[in-house]
Amino acid sequence: MSDFNAPEDSRWDKKKPKKDGPQFPFGGPPKQGPGNSPLGGWKFTIGYVLILIMGMSLFNYVFLNRVNPTIDFSEFKTKIASGEIKRVELSDSYFTGYTTEARTRPVPLTRRYASQEEAFRTVPINDENFVKFMDEKGVAYYAVSREGSAVLNIIFSWVLPSAFFIFIWRFFIKRLGNMNGNVLSVGQNKAVIVAEGDIATRFKDVAGVDEAKEELVEVVDFLKTPKKYTDIGGKIPKGVLLVGPPGTGKTLLARAVAGEASVSFFRMSGADFVEMFVGVGAARVRDLFKQARDKAPCIIFIDELDAIGKSRITNMAGSNDEREQTLNQLLVEMDGFDATSGLIILAATNRPDVLDPALLRPGRFDRQVLVDRPDLKGREEILKIHSRDVKLSPQVDLAVVSRITSGFSGADLANIVNEAALLAVRSGRKLVEQQDFDEAIEKTVAGLQKKTRVLKPEERRLTAYHETGHALVAALTPNADPVQKISIIPRGFALGYTLQMPVEDRYTVTQSDLLGKIDILLGGRIAEEMITGEYSTGAASDLTKATDIARKMITDYGMSSRFKHVALTSRGVPGGERQEPLFQREYSEATQQYIDEEIAHIVEQRYAAVKATLTEKKELLDKVSAVLLEKETLDEKEFKALLEGAL
Repeated sequence: MSDFNAPEDSRWDKKKPKKDGPQFPFGGPPKQGPGNSPLGGWKFTIGYVLILIMGMSLFNYVFLNRVNPTIDFSEFKTKIASGEIKRVELSDSYFTGYTTEARTRPVPLTRRYASQEEAFRTVPINDENFVKFMDEKGVAYYAVSREGSAVLNIIFSWVLPSAFFIFIWRFFIKRLGNMNGNVLSVGQNKAVIVAEGDIATRFKDVAGVDEAKEELVEVVDFLKTPKKYTDIGGKIPKGVLLVGPPGTGKTLLARAVAGEASVSFFRMSGADFVEMFVGVGAARVRDLFKQARDKAPCIIFIDELDAIGKSRITNMAGSNDEREQTLNQLLVEMDGFDATSGLIILAATNRPDVLDPALLRPGRFDRQVLVDRPDLKGREEILKIHSRDVKLSPQVDLAVVSRITSGFSGADLANIVNEAALLAVRSGRKLVEQQDFDEAIEKTVAGLQKKTRVLKPEERRLTAYHETGHALVAALTPNADPVQKISIIPRGFALGYTLQMPVEDRYTVTQSDLLGKIDILLGGRIAEEMITGEYSTGAASDLTKATDIARKMITDYGMSSRFKHVALTSRGVPGGERQEPLFQREYSEATQQYIDEEIAHIVEQRYAAVKATLTEKKELLDKVSAVLLEKETLDEKEFKALLEGAL
């Protein structure tokens, strides 16, 4: 039950990179030569032959020689005399006696016999009376020839074990290859290499960041015509760092640079360098730059640079050797750049404040390009790009959409266009209407509409007064963003919402504007108190936002009576300015007590002022709430009509 602001974080570029060209995830195409083999490049040496023979011998010993133990020949004859042995199998190697008269053949390979009989084996002795002895006892006997099973013996003893070990060998080699080629290739980089000409993205596909594109034009021009710069003695920047919030198009810009320059493109994330093995990250950095120099001119793009580039100075709890070695190797490789080699490194990060100062000095990342959220004109251009393939109704005005999406990133705008198209299909329309864009914006800002959630009459009435309180205070506050919509239809986690959208982009906020935001946030709770005489939990998020604004006014903006023009924010920057903030307080307990008391004083003061205003406008509050209860939703025109008719 609160007003919503435009989301700040998202990703812009939803398109997947083109995969038509050769992409090699293990650092490049496999080298061709006589050493290649189907077993992942392992050489066929005498060592592997010996391993194979030993494995087959072990297999034969364990599986093929599992036979029943032998007994003495005299004991064998005793069992025949006692009638325990009914049948004898005679062979060159063994005499085998069975306790049943049925001729049950042994199961191949295992020599296990049927559970109804027992077998006894003995080594034959040259006894001329043995056959006569068996005739006297009535024992059946027969001879077995081994000549016919020679082929089967070879198959079972050698062919099948060999095939089994080859299968296991190739299976594990393939698994190791999927991880990194083999166990010795963990140091190879994981960059995805896109060949020259396989990147379809161009600068015309990027909008809303015109200043950033102009900065990168020099990079493209140098890669195309380096002689123009070297003749005059100029040097192109070795590294370009793209800085900006998520979803503003940093990765898209890097691809556009590679596409415009028509050079090879190495794409890698900062997290790809770090592994559990110490030294692997540094090895991958060396391998990446070695391959890049071989393919120069080319571009190396490292996304999320802060994963390996965090400052080494502020790590008070102890160093991370693997990350520091990786960073040190990256610094060394960038220092070793030849300015005329045509090798340029691009990197992107959302947190430039945590990067190591050595990365940002001239000679490494010489140029930092800010890729910020688009302005009004930029948002309209982005909407046009993303709606090129969308069938729009002639009544759709993208300028209106760009006006009410202030603060949205490129990724947010791309998502709105897609959501509008999906909503049009869901409604059975062939064209996307303006109402689809409005619903898509509300869905992005406030969440999904909960049509099945049924509120009690008391809750609906309380919600209506709560949202009307927000809207009335917003309408009566100077310089406040106009109310776009009021609704008591649940969306997301809220039972209702008041949607405010700015008319134009604003880059500075005054003290009166901040106090006005606190007033609007408190309007909902005050309206509840005026109707029910008590408080509810519906204003929890409003109070959190109001408290945060008041705290920043005191600690960040120097807007308190005691600490005017003083910033009390904990920075913690020992050893330099570009360091990661330490989460510790840099002021006394007395100052902390003053901050807490001043926050409570500001909020209480604004609460009293807003309550006086709404008490004066009680009749208008009741009227708007009644209409809202009846219609459930009021748009900007309906709300203004109610205000003009009552004032």
